[in-house]
Amino acid sequence: MAGVKNRNKSGVGAVIGEKSSFLRKLTNKDSLRVSRLIRFLLIFIALAVLIIVTITLYNNVPPDIDPGAAIDYPEGWSFGWDIIKFIDVVVDWIVLTCDPFFSAINIIVLRYILGPLEDFFLWIPWWSILVITGFLAWKTVSIRFAILSIIFLGLMCIFGLIDLASMTLAITLTSALICVVFGIPVGIIAASSDRFDSMLRPLLDMMQTMPSFVYLIPALMLFGLGKTPAVTATCIYAIPPIIRLTNLGIRQVDSTIVEAAISFGATPRQLLTKVQIPLALPTILAGLNQTVMMALAMVVIASMIGAMGLGTEILRGISRVEVGRGLIAGISIVFMAIILDRISQGFVKRPGSQMIT
Repeated sequence: MAGVKNRNKSGVGAVIGEKSSFLRKLTNKDSLRVSRLIRFLLIFIALAVLIIVTITLYNNVPPDIDPGAAIDYPEGWSFGWDIIKFIDVVVDWIVLTCDPFFSAINIIVLRYILGPLEDFFLWIPWWSILVITGFLAWKTVSIRFAILSIIFLGLMCIFGLIDLASMTLAITLTSALICVVFGIPVGIIAASSDRFDSMLRPLLDMMQTMPSFVYLIPALMLFGLGKTPAVTATCIYAIPPIIRLTNLGIRQVDSTIVEAAISFGATPRQLLTKVQIPLALPTILAGLNQTVMMALAMVVIASMIGAMGLGTEILRGISRVEVGRGLIAGISIVFMAIILDRISQGFVKRPGSQMIT
């Protein structure tokens, strides 16, 4: 009998405990709703007060009298022109002081990267471009897309834009190569240091949200007109994805695999090159795909500062109001974007680049 009474007491206690926890949950939900309601009312009251004050100011100031600082921002508080002159002075000092450095970059980009690549694309026969692109599309995507790629390139040849497309491709690949050389190491450092990552993230956000035409300003002020500023502006615009996804891919590597490698005596260099980078390779290649696409988009805008290619045809079509010229150049850029996107995605989906699980 005593055991039955104890069991009954324990059952009653469990029921009472469940009821009390249920009541606590209800009271917590009610308190959250009340706090949200209070916050909403406070915001509504603040906005109402702001609207009332604004209407009162406008009603009490006659239209023929200057309202002053109560409504209009005082011109004496504006220092925009002084800031502009200061920036111009700093830029002139940088250009004069660092001229050998920028000249060296100009020589390296034009003489050793962009120039040989562009000469090669313009040197090989037009039909070999079709064959090479079709072979890559077949191996990375499918035979159907290989045929489609050849059709796209054949149409570009019929349009008479294959040489300009080769110039655009050279600038795009040069910019993507530079982004990979600098972006992957920066992403690796960001993955290994939370402090560096927190410092880098606002800069990358600014680079990705800034309008594309703004990137032409630092390129022009440092290098003038030509292909080098076009490559510079394209790299600034296209490098954030490769940095972000390299950082993300390395951080997403399973911690147990990293701990196992460390327990087997792997050095930091071996851990990075033989464990983390191979496992993060699909994510890094996805970042490369986005970088190539952004570089191709920026190359068209960079044609405004001297980059030859399909973007020049679009600008000529706009300036001369030649709709056909701009249309076929735009279609050719779409063809290039589709081909580059699918082939670069094909490298990500290849069995050799899949993440080991």
